[in-house]
Amino acid sequence: MKDCCDLHTHSAYSDGTLMPAEIVAMAKEIGLGGVALTDHNTVAGLPELFRAAQGTGVEAIGGVELSTDYGEVELHLVGLFIREEHFDVINGLVAELDKRKDESNVALCQNLRQAGYDVDLDEIKAKTPKGHINRAHIASELLEKGYVQSIPEAFDYLLSKTGGFYPQPKRLDIFETIALLDKIGCVSVLAHPFQELDEPALRGFLAKAKPYGLDGMETEYAKYDDATVQRLKDIAKEFGLKESGGSDFHGDRRKGTSLGVGLGNLRVPKAFLNTLREGAKGV
Repeated sequence: MKDCCDLHTHSAYSDGTLMPAEIVAMAKEIGLGGVALTDHNTVAGLPELFRAAQGTGVEAIGGVELSTDYGEVELHLVGLFIREEHFDVINGLVAELDKRKDESNVALCQNLRQAGYDVDLDEIKAKTPKGHINRAHIASELLEKGYVQSIPEAFDYLLSKTGGFYPQPKRLDIFETIALLDKIGCVSVLAHPFQELDEPALRGFLAKAKPYGLDGMETEYAKYDDATVQRLKDIAKEFGLKESGGSDFHGDRRKGTSLGVGLGNLRVPKAFLNTLREGAKGV
């Protein structure tokens, strides 16, 4: 798989279960040519990723997955080729976002407790000392305590945006975020395009986002079948966007989704990485 890569993964610094060094070791074991760490709204795991990859033959790509607002819709934007000199900019970008997220977590746990669900935010934080707490951690706690039978069940009911327990924090504006990534020389990629947008809405978004500097979108993704992949490839070509892709690997928190191969049929060619690199300034 040296000719393949994985450009969408998560570590214990956000809501994954493995450390960045473990992800690199796994990438080397399965023969990936490159792996990007794209933790949610944090670059805290990147120094470990870079150190761990030295001398392994696995190219380590610094990344981040940013939660953004597009009107009333939450879209995730992956930034790639983030280097150490970018850390302060990214940290500044997400500082206010972290504060809002913390306030949302507190309110969510309080709402759940008032409804009879024994979840304690301090206990959850103690179990994830490296991570930024989000709904995935709270879902795991609900599963562990037997309130739900699966993580998806927790999101479908107790943690949904319409369930009444979860107060949505205000996120970053997606167009401003794309422009900032472009300004500092990083590459911006729309993650899992059909997760929140149908095709007409996606086309409308891309037409607006391209002038701000959007570089690409994920055409290869763990949950996409061949027909969906081909549709996204056609759309990417139509809008002049580079292709990206990844497993959205979270370790044990997302069982069945494996690094590099997703649900078994994912293959992200390293040619994607090489083409995306061309859009990164100073790489």
